[in-house]
Amino acid sequence: MTPNNINLSQLLAEAKPTLVEFYRPGCAKCEESLATLEQLRQRLADKANVVAVDGTANQDLMKAYKVDSYPTYVLFKDGAVAWKDSGAKPFGELEHMVRDFI
Repeated sequence: MTPNNINLSQLLAEAKPTLVEFYRPGCAKCEESLATLEQLRQRLADKANVVAVDGTANQDLMKAYKVDSYPTYVLFKDGAVAWKDSGAKPFGELEHMVRDFI
């Protein structure tokens, strides 16, 4: 779920929405949210892409999407940013947000 070599542009080219969590290894809130993100990925696997990106290893993506805190969620629909928010989110809130774009 969190490979450093993730091809975000390939995921964004797909018709399904893509939820990206930018996280930092060792960040307590990030570690908690990664477990929530994994549950969401399993639940929505056929309807949406759900991935985590290590922001410390992907500074270019952090700059491109103006991410300056961890965790930050960015939801893409049709290759464009449709929603963005920072701070740990409960499973239900993230699921509802993604489902709004399916």
